[in-house]
Formats: sequence, C-alpha cells, structure tokens
Amino acid sequence: MNAEAIIVLVYLRYLRKTLKTFSPNPEWDRLLNLSFFATLALMVLEIVFHVSHITVWLWQLVEVILIAATFQLDMFQPARKLMIGLIPLMVLLFLTALFENVFPGIYKKIDKFFDIANAIAITWMTAVILLANKERKLLEKERQKRLLEEERNRIIEEQKVQLETLVAIRTHEITRQNAELETTLVELQSTQKQLIQAEKMASLGELTAGIAHEIQNPLNFVNNFSEVSVELIGEMKEELKAGNAEAVIEIAQDIEKNLYKISHHGKRADAIVKGMLQHSRSSTGKKEPVDINALADEYLRLSYHGLRAKDKNFNATMVTHYDEGIGMVEIVPQDLGRVFLNLYTNAFYSVAAKKKAVAQTNPSFDPKVTVITKLVKNGGEDGEDIVWISVKDNGMGIPQQVLDKIYQPFFTTKPSGEGTGLGLSLSYDIIYKVHNGKMTVDTKEGEYAEFIIQIPITKAVI
Repeated sequence: MNAEAIIVLVYLRYLRKTLKTFSPNPEWDRLLNLSFFATLALMVLEIVFHVSHITVWLWQLVEVILIAATFQLDMFQPARKLMIGLIPLMVLLFLTALFENVFPGIYKKIDKFFDIANAIAITWMTAVILLANKERKLLEKERQKRLLEEERNRIIEEQKVQLETLVAIRTHEITRQNAELETTLVELQSTQKQLIQAEKMASLGELTAGIAHEIQNPLNFVNNFSEVSVELIGEMKEELKAGNAEAVIEIAQDIEKNLYKISHHGKRADAIVKGMLQHSRSSTGKKEPVDINALADEYLRLSYHGLRAKDKNFNATMVTHYDEGIGMVEIVPQDLGRVFLNLYTNAFYSVAAKKKAVAQTNPSFDPKVTVITKLVKNGGEDGEDIVWISVKDNGMGIPQQVLDKIYQPFFTTKPSGEGTGLGLSLSYDIIYKVHNGKMTVDTKEGEYAEFIIQIPITKAVI
C-alpha cells in the first residue's frame, strides 16, 4: 500500500472535518468529498494493477498541491498545524521514491537510514495528528460555546425587542387608562359635589317644616304686639285730646315695651332665616365666633319640628344640658350645623322607629333625645381645651356587624329612598378635617346610640 496515498487520505479527511467545523461551505465540502473518494479509488487501482511505479509521482504532485493550497488559502488555516506534521514524512517519501527509482545503487546502501528517518517522521506525524485533533476538538467546543452564547444573545435581543414592544404597548395602554381614570375622577368629583349638595338640599327640605314652625312663633308675636300697639296709639290720641298727661305716659311706656318685643322677635325670625340660608349655601370654610349651645339648640328644635310636620303623631322628649361656660368659640357654623342636623335627624328617626316597633309590647315607651355640651379643660391630646358634645337617643341602636361601616359614603341602614348614606360620612369629615376633632359612637343594639364629638377650641375674641 502506497504511503503517499494514505497521507493524502488522512489529510483530506481531517481537512474536510476542520473546514466543515470552522468554515462551512457546501461547495468545498463536495469538492473534498470528491477528492477523498477519487484518491481512495486511485489507491485501489494501484493495489489491484500494481502500477505504483507510475502513480508514485502522481501522489507527490498531489502532496505538493495540498501543501501549496494549505499555506496559500486562508480558509485552510485551521489545517496548517496538521500539514506541518505531514511535511517531514512527505519529503522523506519523495526522497525515497527519487533514490529508489533514479539512483537505485545509492538507495540500497542507505535504505536503512531512510527507514529510520521514516520511522521518526511517522512518529512526529502521529504526535502532531493527535495534538491537532485534540486542539480541533477544543476549538470545536469553544465554537459551540460561542454559538450557544450568540444564540442566547440573539434570543435575549429578540426578547428585549419583544419586551420593549410590550412595554411600549403597555405604556400606551396605561397612559390611555390614566387619561380615562382622570376623566372618571373628574366626573366622580363632580358627581360627589352634586350628591353633597343634594344631601344638603334634602336636609334643608327636612328643615322646612321646622323652620316654618319656628319662624311662625316670632311672626305671631310681631303681629300681636303690632296690633296691640296700634290700639294703644289710638288710646293715646284720645288721652292727648283729653289732656291726661299721666295716661299718655303710661300708654307710651306700654308701646315702648311692645316695640322692644317686636324688635326681639323680629331679630329671632331674622336669625332663623339666616340660619336657613347658611345651611343652604356652600360653606366658605371660614371659622367664626359662634355660641355652640345656641347653634345646637336651634338645630335640635328645627329637626324635631321638621319630623313632627311629617308625622303629627310623633312626640319625643328633648333633654338638654348646656355648659354655659363654653362661651363663643371659633367654628365653621354652616358645617357644624349640618353635623348637628344629621345627628338629630338620625336620633329622631331611630326613636320614632322604635316607638312603632314596640307599640304593642311597650306602649309606654318614651322616645328621648339628650344633648349635652361640656367644656373640658386640658382634655385634648396636646393638653388643649375641648368642647365635648353628646347626642344620645334611646332608639334602635346600631348593629355591631355594621358599626365599622357607618362612616362610609352611601352606607345607610334606612330603607331605600329614606337616606342617601352621606349624612354621617359628611359629619365625620367635617369634625376630623375641618375642625381637627374626633367623633366616636357608643351603642347597644335595641337600647341606645350615643355620638360624641370632641372639638379643640380656640376662644373667640369678642
């Protein structure tokens, strides 16, 4: 078997694997496959027909071509180390063929040296082939690792692009939703203002009958004293004609008293009207010096008469204990008046409901609403004075299971159509946010409910 042919086959096989690994090219792969099988066929032909004396020079030519191609073409660079291992054996095979065919006499004398040199060259070639193959495998692993890294980077880049696209879409969606939420918030705020105003107007409607009753009393006094004063003026004229000076003076004194009473009740009517107007208009949020006792008492009577106007059969006992030492206090009267109205309305509603509920079992039940005010010295958290206000009724009480919901907007225990659920919610906000106070409740279902308000006070400078 021709050694040159084996070298060519080994190199072609290694070159094909190397190029396929590092420089994949379908055309070169087909060419190397064709060269490999042509070399194999030529080697078989040489063995069968024994024409090695002819083909030996052909193999030498092929080897020269392979050496030139390996060191000239850049794509063959990975196979150059292997070629370095093959060159010594190729040179020795060329010299052996040359001396054997051209100088046979000399060859016979030194053939042992050729055998030794060939053995060394084969050992060198084997070592280089093993090292080159090992290096090729290491490079292949590195290439695979690099390809995996590139693939991973490509996937990461694709995912990044996808995520950026998703983020852009999501950002657009969130922006759109935010715009919708802002629009919805504006609409809700507008609706809330409308509902609050509606609640105020509803409570004003409940007050109308009470206001009419309250304002009727001072108007009756004004009318009565006016009529009496007119009659007295007529008597005064007669006494003046008669020259009775003492009688004229007495009549004048009576007229003066009547005028004072007319003025007093006129101012009372004016105060009631102003209170109604204050309740109906939007609060300015400005604190004013106010007599809390008078404010609490006024709304108590208005609320009671308002309920009496709707239900003539309703009666309730109103118990009041006002601390006269409180004096004038800086508060927002419109707002605190609404708190009183809400608490009183709920209290009268509760005792009225209980009166109906126990009409058969306890006909002697006496509906009662108690209002207490106190000045508590150093009663605040920071040691400041506070106004302590209690509104207590002996009505239905509040169920424990809904106690934590009573300040929520739109929550109500009243039947549908009888309450908006905004009364206590607004009252809570007014006490906490407007007056920096506290509002608590003590209740026992079926027996009583007591709302306690604590407001830090600033004494008004009169």
